[in-house]
Amino acid sequence: MAFQRTTKKETYIPTSSMGDIAFLLLVFFMVTVVFTEETGLVVKLPRAEAGEEGIRELISNIYINDAGKISIDDMIVRPEDVAAVMSQKVASNPFLIVAFKTDKYTPYGIVSDVMEGLKEASAVKVFFNTDMELPGVAF
Repeated sequence: MAFQRTTKKETYIPTSSMGDIAFLLLVFFMVTVVFTEETGLVVKLPRAEAGEEGIRELISNIYINDAGKISIDDMIVRPEDVAAVMSQKVASNPFLIVAFKTDKYTPYGIVSDVMEGLKEASAVKVFFNTDMELPGVAF
């Protein structure tokens, strides 16, 4: 008596562990990705009602805190060195825009000294950053 096989061979891709693999990849990328922030001096920006965004490559940030410390693109400088540092930056990028991020309690004399240094360096495209003032919200 001869028996016949009734089973069929089919190709099968197991998908039961696909969710586990996706979850492990997600955790791996979350752990290994590094987010960087601009670091500078801690400043409390004054409030404004309107503002605009700029292109990051064309902007050089100058931070001045309430103690009078000056940071140009995360590099601490003295007021008398502002002209030299900014001259180098303007020479490498003639379309440079300078963004001031000063604390609202910064003495204006220091801001004036930095502005004079910018004038010597021919960095005349300057704007002051502020926090947006929301209607009806008091800070």
